[in-house]
Amino acid sequence: MIKKLKLKSEFNRNVLTLMTGTIIAQAIPIAISPLLTRIYSPEDFGVFALYMSIISILSVIATGRYELAIILPEKDEDAINLIALSMILVSFFCFFIFILVLFFNDQIVSILKAPNISSWLYFAPISIFFVGLYQNLNSWINRKKQYKKQALSKVVQNATIGSGSLGLGFSGIISSGLIMSLIAGQGVVASFLGLLTWRRDKSLFKKINRHQVIHMGRKYIDFPKYDIAASLSSVSSQQIIYILFNSLFSSTVVGYYYLTQRMLSAPISFLASAILDVFKQKAAKDYKKHGNAKVIYRSTFKKLLVLSIIPTAIIYFFAIDIFVFMFGENWKEAGVYAQILAPMLLFRFLANPLSFMLYIGNKQRINLYTQLLLFLAILSSFYFVGTARNIVAVMSLLFSLFYISHLIISAKIAGIFN
Repeated sequence: MIKKLKLKSEFNRNVLTLMTGTIIAQAIPIAISPLLTRIYSPEDFGVFALYMSIISILSVIATGRYELAIILPEKDEDAINLIALSMILVSFFCFFIFILVLFFNDQIVSILKAPNISSWLYFAPISIFFVGLYQNLNSWINRKKQYKKQALSKVVQNATIGSGSLGLGFSGIISSGLIMSLIAGQGVVASFLGLLTWRRDKSLFKKINRHQVIHMGRKYIDFPKYDIAASLSSVSSQQIIYILFNSLFSSTVVGYYYLTQRMLSAPISFLASAILDVFKQKAAKDYKKHGNAKVIYRSTFKKLLVLSIIPTAIIYFFAIDIFVFMFGENWKEAGVYAQILAPMLLFRFLANPLSFMLYIGNKQRINLYTQLLLFLAILSSFYFVGTARNIVAVMSLLFSLFYISHLIISAKIAGIFN
């Protein structure tokens, strides 16, 4: 009994550590958003969102999803070789993207219908490399339970991006300020974690060898085999929206939708991510030891539900007024989108951490099928639905159904129904 209480207390402390860092980190972009929306136009935000969507989609492929496996091996020597494998894949992929942009820039811009993104495509490989490095190092320090470092890294990244966006905006660089500060933030946080990891664990890097890298790649081949397609569908379902909005409507509509996601999804995602970083470590340990993770699953679900109810209600009833007050009358449409998406955001907050049970239970194939189905449904909504508001409403419904299905599946894997 005492041991159980101790474990529960440790879980709560770790979640609190990450949540504290996440809250501080998210307070930065939220606090400066009223200033940014008066410096940058919806169109500026639209170009930035388009760049972000491209990086997000390509970053899924870059690592081969091996960063998710870093937490699983019993030996640190095996985990460090997974990092090496992942970074080799990232490096080759970034070189490939650079060559692609170098020779086909005009064609890519034509497909995207976004001439303002042309010069920024050359920076995409740099962003992808930084993202891949951060993902690997973040998984490593999560494995080592260095939650304070994780929390601090989020603050460092958002502080860099926020200060850069304001500084470049006030200096008159305008639209490019958002993207330039993003790249700077990605580089700073990756370097920050790299330095901390090297100081603590540099002896382990000597144990990286070619044969072990190949062995680890084969052992965890299900991650690239199944999860690349699944995660690509998942991220694309989120990010393709910006690309399609830009192609079918305008970058202004993209800006409205992006601000909605920035103000609502970012805090929700980061809080859920903080819980996930602790949940997946404890759930993986329990599942390996007992064959289920029902105790930690129930406990985490209750915490998520309590945290989400009141914010969701506020968004649903007052989003339009809040957006107009905070960002100005020009951003009223973003408030409408926020109100429509409120139910979906609730289910996302619940499902994002708990769905990691699909990885723990080695059910990547189920994840692949559901993600592909969602992606096809999203594409269909743009084809059959007319106005931007109607498309947002259909997406809210589709994502809600998707997250509910993942909650049910993950609960079954955790042993809740046994």
